[in-house]
Amino acid sequence: MFYVFITIILLIAVFSLYFCIKFAIIIIKMQEVIEDSLDIIDEKYNNLSRILEIPIFYNNTEIKSAINEVKETRDALLYIANQLAKDNKALEEEVGDIEDKNKPQKTWKKQ
Repeated sequence: MFYVFITIILLIAVFSLYFCIKFAIIIIKMQEVIEDSLDIIDEKYNNLSRILEIPIFYNNTEIKSAINEVKETRDALLYIANQLAKDNKALEEEVGDIEDKNKPQKTWKKQ
């Protein structure tokens, strides 16, 4: 009976460990994808900003509406990048707080 109980506990532990590692790998891959996406968004945002700085000399409403769409796209890219970076910063702060709590505190004794 004791060996059956130990075997069941061991199987549950192996099962849990497998899924913990699997999900950790998925999270790491997602973090890499998000970081790469932020780099691409930053590059495209800079390109759109550079394009929007060029003055237009044609007063056509279609061209003005196209430029407004480009501006809105640039602003949307900035919003997305800020939201992703904010979530990433919040996660890093939480991890930093946890690490700070786990560090041993030095106490100085007066001699």
